[in-house]
Amino acid sequence: MAGGRVEELDVAGRAVRVTNPDKIYYPERGFTKLDVARYYLAVADGVLRGLRDRPTTMQRFPDGVEGEFFYQKRAPKGLPDWLPTARIAFPSGRFADEICPTEPAAVIWAANLGCLTFHPWPVRRADTEHPDELRLDLDPQPGTGFAEAVEVARGLRELLAGYGLRGWPKTSGGRGVHVYVPIRPEWTFTEVRRAAIAVARAMERRLPELVTSAWWKEERGRKVFVDYNQMARDRTIASPYSLRARPRATVSTPLRWEELPDAEPEDFDLLTVPARYAELGDVHADMAGHAFGLEPLLELADRQAADDGLGDLPYPPDHPKMPGEPSRVQPSRARGR
Repeated sequence: MAGGRVEELDVAGRAVRVTNPDKIYYPERGFTKLDVARYYLAVADGVLRGLRDRPTTMQRFPDGVEGEFFYQKRAPKGLPDWLPTARIAFPSGRFADEICPTEPAAVIWAANLGCLTFHPWPVRRADTEHPDELRLDLDPQPGTGFAEAVEVARGLRELLAGYGLRGWPKTSGGRGVHVYVPIRPEWTFTEVRRAAIAVARAMERRLPELVTSAWWKEERGRKVFVDYNQMARDRTIASPYSLRARPRATVSTPLRWEELPDAEPEDFDLLTVPARYAELGDVHADMAGHAFGLEPLLELADRQAADDGLGDLPYPPDHPKMPGEPSRVQPSRARGR
């Protein structure tokens, strides 16, 4: 509203304006736009670690979590001259220039636009064709929950270690668990996705009563789905320290492995995470010192193809048909035909 109150925050020496700071964003708990901005200021270095130099989609809630929201992929008009962008290619072949945060002020600037959740690509602006993170999304299906996702995550940790890899876990902010493996940016999206499929199938074999790699929901059952398509081009997950659009203002929170068994997603929110961060810092800060190779997982994929005849799996519906991809027709519909 013209003439409304404006709060100015000092963000690492840069002044960032927060307009309409008293606007309610989380009605259940009364959190305002200024509360959101101050939350991101408290965890600025941690959230920036997950966003730095990455093309980032903003999930914006201009009227708070109970209002309409949208994903903004293209950098908005009025972009500050200190906030760089990178050109990314969508599966359709079209392009967009997305923001690439390089300093904490970019996070607060986005929060002022109603951005609650940041969705960074797994690439850096210097090379947008080769991911530098393998992101493994453990998604509980109906009948399962966070406890089952944690059990799968612990098995995943052992599996990765067997291939000389290390993962860093975080809550999704909901019922799921995300595990990040930093990798050298030497492989394409297609190859990294193939590695994710190999992991999903290996976990399915390791925990058959608990894990599924089935793309079609009707085939998943009461299991945890390893969503391999999160490594497809233009698929993203909430960044570390991102707020989620849930009534309690939960946060997608990085954890240490030893914390995971006793963690409860609802314990990590806009109020509690800044205190945790002040005490522990960013518990995933050491990720930056690692970059693993995908060779072991791609060799696993080759063995799965040679020994079990396992090829590609369906892509998301917005992707063009890919070479070697199986039918995207839902199995029950295929039977009906």
